[in-house]
Amino acid sequence: MVDPGNELPLWIGQRVAARRADLRLSLEEIAARTGVSRAMISRIERGEVHASAVVLDKLCAGLGITLSALFARDADSPLLRRTEQPVWQDPRSGYIRREVAPAGTGSPIRIVEIEFPAGAEVSFDRSNFRVIEQHVWVLKGEIEIELAGAVYSLRTGDCLHMRLAASNTFRNLSGKPARYAAILTLETGFNGAGTTKVLLNR
Repeated sequence: MVDPGNELPLWIGQRVAARRADLRLSLEEIAARTGVSRAMISRIERGEVHASAVVLDKLCAGLGITLSALFARDADSPLLRRTEQPVWQDPRSGYIRREVAPAGTGSPIRIVEIEFPAGAEVSFDRSNFRVIEQHVWVLKGEIEIELAGAVYSLRTGDCLHMRLAASNTFRNLSGKPARYAAILTLETGFNGAGTTKVLLNR
């Protein structure tokens, strides 16, 4: 079930604040890194706003983590049943993301399922603070991905490798919803701690 809008903003805010504290960065420093205003970051950390995927991704880029790091719930079990998987809806594009892989296992791989509405478009900026290796596998429908000046049209069953060091855009130009999986890992050395631990994409 998609979060009704009460619990996840608080959880996300706690994750952002904790990560910023770990990096010993002020609100002003994070704002300068990300292009997100100090006031907005403060509201996000307090759980007062349901920020869009684009805004959250900018924050994650400045913090050296992936979007999934904000949504994943740490657990000791290697099994994460579908009914327990965190689900979040982007208030701007309407896309729904589901964190499929169990967190807290030590694995550097994360799996995200995206339900992408017809006509939706989401653009993500490049980052100087992280590099993400990602495979996008279309499970149903059609999507278009623009990356580093190239445009790729993907249909059901197609898989695209992406090294997210550049800005990129996802589009659904068809008249039907699409569904795809993103399998990703954060490149070693870009997690802000100098280790291979991955915190969790798009």
